[in-house]
Amino acid sequence: MHGDTGTTRRDFLKTASAATAALGTFAVIGRAQGADAAPLRAGLIGCGRRGIGAARNFLDADPAVKIVAMGDLFPEQIEAARKKMAEWGERVALTDDTCFSGFDAAEKVLKCDVDLVLLCAPPGFRPGHLRAAVEAGKHVFMEKPAATCPAGIRSVIESGEMAAAKNLSIVAGTQRRHQPAYLDIIPRIHDGAIGDIVAASCYWVGDYGYYPAVIREDGWSDVEAQIRNWNYFTWLSGDHIVEQHVHNIDIMNWALQGHPVSCFALGGRQQRTGSEFGHIYDHFAVEFEYPGGVRVQSLCRQNEDTFSRVGEHLVGTKGTSNPGKDIAGKELYRFKGEDADPYVKEHADLIASIRDGKPLNEARNVAESTMAAIMGRMSAYTGKQVTWKWAMEESKLDLMPKPDIAFGAMPVPDVAIPGVTKLG
Repeated sequence: MHGDTGTTRRDFLKTASAATAALGTFAVIGRAQGADAAPLRAGLIGCGRRGIGAARNFLDADPAVKIVAMGDLFPEQIEAARKKMAEWGERVALTDDTCFSGFDAAEKVLKCDVDLVLLCAPPGFRPGHLRAAVEAGKHVFMEKPAATCPAGIRSVIESGEMAAAKNLSIVAGTQRRHQPAYLDIIPRIHDGAIGDIVAASCYWVGDYGYYPAVIREDGWSDVEAQIRNWNYFTWLSGDHIVEQHVHNIDIMNWALQGHPVSCFALGGRQQRTGSEFGHIYDHFAVEFEYPGGVRVQSLCRQNEDTFSRVGEHLVGTKGTSNPGKDIAGKELYRFKGEDADPYVKEHADLIASIRDGKPLNEARNVAESTMAAIMGRMSAYTGKQVTWKWAMEESKLDLMPKPDIAFGAMPVPDVAIPGVTKLG
């Protein structure tokens, strides 16, 4: 979804920026709700499994929205997505002229008549796609994580600030922040239901069957092979602590109303050692320190035939909580409301913010949660303690290839070895 067809990302951003300067702030697109609302037109960027899932969630969120454009690096992904989405009815209004493949597909989608875009390409491309979307004056749904390296995180925060100045909405795929159970319990914790939080833990410990490795085929360049198998390369996924466990780390930031000040971590790979699994780890254990000396244990693992736990636990001076489920304080409190599908609710909230002219902007939240996960990965890879200040202000790590990405050679980095691999 990125350019090597004559127009570079830099050229596109210059053009988009100039065009957007003349647009000013966005107009409210109809305050009516439901079927009577003015239609919103969306473009999908990244047409893999999560992209198709996000498109379905988007349509389920509101009867007056349409998907009118899509883009993906690979033509067969476009064909498969169009075939699947053709089953969804007339609200998928795609034509040959609004479906794009190649490295410049995202740029072409953004030039279409769309009000918002769904950014669902591999995470390494997220900062560039977000910047381009904001420059083009589009509202954004962006999947998590926000980036894979500190340079990308800084870019996302800058784009979020640009979006705020333009009254554009950015909603992230950290869907627990839109889930009724969490929205009920986290504010109660903030109001003192368990007293002062003194310790916490979060987990994404499980299998990896959802992420089958894509075996390299003859004729694929290094870059193509890695993008097709993106989960297993740090520059594209961030490693699974960033790509998957960011959900639970995000809850820690939300509950503690801030981000960690430092961390140290352990990790490695024991089960997924073949070349088809790239160079990422299959397990991490991180101790985050938050302001006030609060220690958070963060565990994630992707191993077959192993114990599974996904969730969060908070310990306070007056009780404990599994946020999104219950509070064990002076009295036991359990959420008993209707826990609506958060994957749909996040889109409904985005759509409502656009219709009401009250932009939501989750760029900084998801950027800070992603940065915490990146810090954990960097610490595990190197064996060093990593501070927030250093990662945010001093790290030079930028994993995206320079200049603009194109098919070709790209050697796979060695598996990181603590004490040998250097902080960057």
